[in-house]
Amino acid sequence: MADRTGSGPPLGIRVADERDVVALAQLRRAWLEERAGRPVEDPGFEAAFEQWWRVELPRRTFWLAEVGTPRSGFTAIGSINVVEIVHMPRPGTRGGRIGHVGNAFVLAAFADRGVPAALLSAALEHARERRYRRLLLAPTSGSAAFYRRAGFASAGEQLLMLDPSTLPAPPPP
Repeated sequence: MADRTGSGPPLGIRVADERDVVALAQLRRAWLEERAGRPVEDPGFEAAFEQWWRVELPRRTFWLAEVGTPRSGFTAIGSINVVEIVHMPRPGTRGGRIGHVGNAFVLAAFADRGVPAALLSAALEHARERRYRRLLLAPTSGSAAFYRRAGFASAGEQLLMLDPSTLPAPPPP
């Protein structure tokens, strides 16, 4: 998908692949640093990200937003991914699939240029093609209105969470 970011360089959205691991890791680092307001030192982060990427790739689709041209080169400016969850079938019903949108991020300089909408559009098309029953996400307070405008609605209070580290230790054997 090719688009424009207003008067800037051409915008492209594409499914990320092995060549993009470094760019995706850089975007993930930028996400944290924008929120922290400072550089975050972690010399082993890129290696840890690459290991995570390899584990997640079979069930996760990543999209990369980039600006540039083949002649000038491309710069990664945002990404989004969708985890596919396949439900177990039960008698009388076959399992279906849902998608969970995660890790959406666009560099602040491009956030108001249609890049978030272009990335989400790619994820929505993927959901249609994969025939997901639902597409879920856990928006930040700052992004909730964006997703509502795109058609997402509240899923209610049905999601519960437990941090296993808060459980008491089991009795000794």
